[in-house]
Amino acid sequence: LVFTPQNERINQINEDISERQEKIQALDLIVAQAHDLGQAVNEGMQAIARVESKLPTQQDVESILEQTWSIAREHGLTVKSVRSEQPVPAMVYMEQPLAVELEGPFEGFYAFLLDLENLPRITRIFNLKVERIESTSGPSRKTLPPGSVKAEFLLSIYFAASPTENLLQASMKE
Repeated sequence: LVFTPQNERINQINEDISERQEKIQALDLIVAQAHDLGQAVNEGMQAIARVESKLPTQQDVESILEQTWSIAREHGLTVKSVRSEQPVPAMVYMEQPLAVELEGPFEGFYAFLLDLENLPRITRIFNLKVERIESTSGPSRKTLPPGSVKAEFLLSIYFAASPTENLLQASMKE
């Protein structure tokens, strides 16, 4: 009568102790992961800062266009047309798409793409269409050397929107 209830109570207390120890170990693991999570957040913030440092302001977009066209000229390409499309808002930046048409040697076009990729700013080319041509378009109809191409694509330049534009965009979405 005395020992059996006492032994059951001792077993129950031991089970409670082992459950609490398991909870403490789980909490220790969560605390360790939270420390790693804080470090991951800091690394993410640094990555965002690096990307944002590559975003020009809206006023700098024109200078990036000038750099792009000078790269095209350096590689023997002729810029036939550039049509600016409506800027596309995003979270904290804007995307300025430009419909571009270039003509010239394929090697020059390839070098143009490589140099464009090495610019310190964020750009994107999509809807690329390249076709072989033998003469220039337009009134001159000048004969081109073999291996010449006509390239049509959308070039997007990403830029930082001004804070007032961000507020306007946020209010328009709501």
